[in-house]
Amino acid sequence: MESTALSGGAMLRLENIHKRFGKLEVLRGINLEVKRGEVVCVLGPSGSGKSTLLRCVNLLEPPEQGEIFVEGHDICKGPGSAAGEAGWELDFVRQRVGIVFQQFNLFPQKTALENVSLAPERVLKRPPKEARAKGTALLERVGLADKLDEYPDRLSGGQQQRVAIARALAMDPHVMLFDEVTSALDPELVKEVLDAMRELANEGMTMIVVTHELGFAREVGDQVVFMDDGVIVEQGKPADVLDNPREERTKRFLGLVLER
Repeated sequence: MESTALSGGAMLRLENIHKRFGKLEVLRGINLEVKRGEVVCVLGPSGSGKSTLLRCVNLLEPPEQGEIFVEGHDICKGPGSAAGEAGWELDFVRQRVGIVFQQFNLFPQKTALENVSLAPERVLKRPPKEARAKGTALLERVGLADKLDEYPDRLSGGQQQRVAIARALAMDPHVMLFDEVTSALDPELVKEVLDAMRELANEGMTMIVVTHELGFAREVGDQVVFMDDGVIVEQGKPADVLDNPREERTKRFLGLVLER
């Protein structure tokens, strides 16, 4: 199914997204549009639905209600299959939407280069030589040219997270999702990961970033979205949401974050 969103420049559009786990409704009618090349930073307290939102976008947790359009394609409705079941929509989104999690999830028995080149070889059926060449270039891109043959346990947390970013980029995604990727890192390692993400943004990658890094949101974000209790409470330009929030709930949250 094609959407008019594509002609309007929208890379991603969510319409009335609901997600439940048992009786708990985690997302309660999310509407969001992300333009091509835009960076949207999502803020909110724990349990507000931020991570679930990202997992719905790439169908790790398909929504029970609503529609998600990626490049104009409704990824929740494949021919003859429901959202999340095997079908073209799942393959479509996996090839276009990359995700990086808080935990690195690298294969411990494989080197950095092997971690990055494995999926292109297995999933995209690229020749090993081609996959390794691209993996090398991506690791160089995130500042790890000298770590190609290192195993994860020989890398710092920041280096492992940059390998995870390179691994996601190896699938040539059109959209990148980042789920609090710096929250498990020591403070001195955060900058190197954020710098890699800044570089992606400067290159025009469409990104949704769940983060508590207000400086990054202010500097890199085109939009800031504040979520609480499964809904979008407030959204707008970073200066508006972060410096002059309209909603009392947003003000309370930002006050607590800035006090830390």
